[in-house]
Amino acid sequence: MLSAILNAFRVPELRRKIIFTLAIIALYRLGSFVPVPGIPVNELTAAFNNPDAASGSMMGILNIFSGNALSRFSVLSLGIMPYITSSIIMQLMQGVIPSLQRWSREGDTGQKKITQITRYLTLALGLINAIGYLFLFQAQYGLVLSPNLPSLFSSAVIVFTLVAGVALIMWMGELITQRGVGNGMSLIIFSNIVAGFPSAIMESLGQFTPSSIAFTALIIIIVLAVIPGIVLIERAQRRIPINYAKRIQGRRVMGGSSTYIPLKVNGAGVIPIIFASALLYFPAQLAAFFNVGWLTTFSNWLTHGALNWIMTLALIVFFCFFYTSMVFNPQETASNLQKQGGFIPGVRPGANTVQYIKNVLNRITLPGGFYIACIAVIPTILFSFSGNYLIHAFGGTSILIMVGVALDTMSKIESQLKMYHYEGFFK
Repeated sequence: MLSAILNAFRVPELRRKIIFTLAIIALYRLGSFVPVPGIPVNELTAAFNNPDAASGSMMGILNIFSGNALSRFSVLSLGIMPYITSSIIMQLMQGVIPSLQRWSREGDTGQKKITQITRYLTLALGLINAIGYLFLFQAQYGLVLSPNLPSLFSSAVIVFTLVAGVALIMWMGELITQRGVGNGMSLIIFSNIVAGFPSAIMESLGQFTPSSIAFTALIIIIVLAVIPGIVLIERAQRRIPINYAKRIQGRRVMGGSSTYIPLKVNGAGVIPIIFASALLYFPAQLAAFFNVGWLTTFSNWLTHGALNWIMTLALIVFFCFFYTSMVFNPQETASNLQKQGGFIPGVRPGANTVQYIKNVLNRITLPGGFYIACIAVIPTILFSFSGNYLIHAFGGTSILIMVGVALDTMSKIESQLKMYHYEGFFK
């Protein structure tokens, strides 16, 4: 591992990309401490960090993903979530809207059109989120705007600043993707989660009593023990063998080779967790806006206790199947194989191939869905009994994101190192 890192810095081009990536992330982290004009930062932070107000809620999860920028109400408070949501929406719409489906097959030209629409959608979602957060913080956390400015003007400045922060984050993420190493948006989320690690440990230690020290050490040991298992499952694949028939073109014999279709056990990543959380915590957001008694009671049922755990598990498994069916089309895969003269040994081309791929996909998606659900639900259950913030801040979702981003970034560095005949991370 150490030799691979040293080799990465020996390659001038790769060294420049790594330094550029680290510089953009440092600039982003600096921006997360710049407060929005007209906001009483100290009072808001104290109210937000009150365990009865935010701990364990959806706002707490969003605060983790924003690198605690949301609790400070900084210019980057909205974080990367508007862009992620718009990207997911565009991915899903490609299976529904024919024009988007056509653009996705046109290569770089079509991808540029989809990217442009994703940017506009991100700004629209950022505007909605900014207005929603403003009302939510006023209703739930007693946010009082600056008395020196008119209320409407202060609100407009806050909303405009937050939307500008979304545009800035999107620009930084795209810069890292184009000129740095790895996926920029994923690395920003990674940096946000890691940034909260020291404060979470200090809060878990409390008064440095023997019991708190032992419990914190136990959590860290469990997390370190779980990571290799997550890496193993994240890299696990079900490989469907493919053979290509021989054909003669002129005097040359073409084809006759063998390959495989790699199907990941966890093909949906953390997207089912995001979908399930958004659906379950949506009534809670409505209850905070409108302050209706029955809606508040209903949202508490959905966001706490055994009902929340059961609903989260069921929804994550459902969205695993839903998202996998949207991004992987067995019909299209079978059609492409038939056009290229490929076939699965022992399976007839056409409808039989489509059904075979569907069956394999369903068999690996079900355990993959339960794997993601357990990673998301078990830390929540442990947090409800222990109340330890370290479990909440670095639960299964955070670990899953960090491991996935780390593996993806290491794979990209690996490919660069092999171009220069260096050994990479994966031996």
